[in-house]
Amino acid sequence: NFHSKHGKAYLFNRVVNVTSGINEDRMMMTGLHTVSDIFCVGCGSIVGWKYEAAHEKSQRYKEGKFILERFKVSGPDGSHYWGVTHDAHHGGGSDTDDL
Repeated sequence: NFHSKHGKAYLFNRVVNVTSGINEDRMMMTGLHTVSDIFCVGCGSIVGWKYEAAHEKSQRYKEGKFILERFKVSGPDGSHYWGVTHDAHHGGGSDTDDL
């Protein structure tokens, strides 16, 4: 049940084909987090973010994990994954990014 300003988002333990930006503190719906944007290595677009640190104890399970925004991820043929079910962890809470 993760959300971004563009809609649904998914929490992953590991992602591929991305690079990380600089760390910054962001106030999200679940509190203050240190995050870095993650960028597609193919097109350079921001596709989500990585949780570097959670400042509230109850949110520490997110540390080192990645959020991919459903709206920003395309399939190998360029189509969007609008109706696909992912095997992502759907932990409690939701966050918005303030990009």
